[in-house]
Amino acid sequence: MATASTGAVPGPSLAPRATPRAPSRAGRRPRGKALVVLGAAVALVIAALVSITIGAYPVPLGEVMSVIAGRLGLVEQTGSVHETVVWDIRLTRTLVAIAVGASLAISGAVYQGVFRNPLVEPYVLGVSSGAAFGAGLAVLTSFVLSMQVLAFTFGMVAVFATYTLSRVRGQTPTVTLILAGVVIGSLFSAMFSLFQYVGTEEQLRRLVFWIMGGLYRSTWSDVAVVLPLAVVGCGIIWAYGWKLNVLTLGEEEAAALGIRSELTKRVLIVVATAITAIAVSVSGIIAWVGLMIPHAARLMIGPDNRYVLPLSAALGGMFVILCDVIARTVTTGEVPIGIITSILGAPYLIYLLRTRLDYFSGRS
Repeated sequence: MATASTGAVPGPSLAPRATPRAPSRAGRRPRGKALVVLGAAVALVIAALVSITIGAYPVPLGEVMSVIAGRLGLVEQTGSVHETVVWDIRLTRTLVAIAVGASLAISGAVYQGVFRNPLVEPYVLGVSSGAAFGAGLAVLTSFVLSMQVLAFTFGMVAVFATYTLSRVRGQTPTVTLILAGVVIGSLFSAMFSLFQYVGTEEQLRRLVFWIMGGLYRSTWSDVAVVLPLAVVGCGIIWAYGWKLNVLTLGEEEAAALGIRSELTKRVLIVVATAITAIAVSVSGIIAWVGLMIPHAARLMIGPDNRYVLPLSAALGGMFVILCDVIARTVTTGEVPIGIITSILGAPYLIYLLRTRLDYFSGRS
């Protein structure tokens, strides 16, 4: 596993004229990172509004703003012919895309920091396989609970089983945790494959399309569930950003600085897994977001998780919005969004592996 590089810290300059300039350079650096995060947040809002205008029936941006303002009671409603398209279809998809993208991206940053491995992602503990099993169970048995509820429930069950299996004498070694995630994930994947084998043609079609990911079924009910939980979860994770910085140095260093590493890891993993499970439950399995986006954020502003976490959330939301626009416009039908994220994500990671090998080896 790659570990975070601490690097050598240069000593203070003894030159009389250099000392007054040092504080100003150090002070500008956090402000610059904060401006990048703020700019990404503004770009996310712009991308969301523009995405609503794009589709089989283009809607002018002014019309989009008018419909949203009217629905929010800010202006008098005009009874626009585009109101249903804007408010009930595209806006719900866009808000769910933001919540899903932000949840997966910030969870990926958490997992990579906690496990000190740049190649782990939110699905490493088996949450995707557990969620797929829950969705398959709902499809095959017509269970009284919805597909989203069962997908979330079994996603959390899978992670709980992984965490329980990995406990060794009161500790949770990182290697054991990842291996337990592989085992539990394989078990749930096998049961999901069994569902595909015994299901009818219609059930198989629903399962395959769900596992490829998509936002085509997004409703205001989904928005009401996933968006507040994503905001709360991302806020909790962001509050732990400085502790995640310490964890990346190693557990001994964290203990020396007064950080309860086991408790901190448990909180971060539980919250990150919960928002991943709720995202998967409404969108299906969308790959690459949690693996790729945190790297893009670190390349933009460095390894400080106080800034990487919110920037990852904003970039993740923009990326999923972009992929959703492509998924619903590239053909006359609906392309699963997981296919689009893989097509765009794989070349980017190949580029990093070929040109920034020092980044993955921890020497950047």
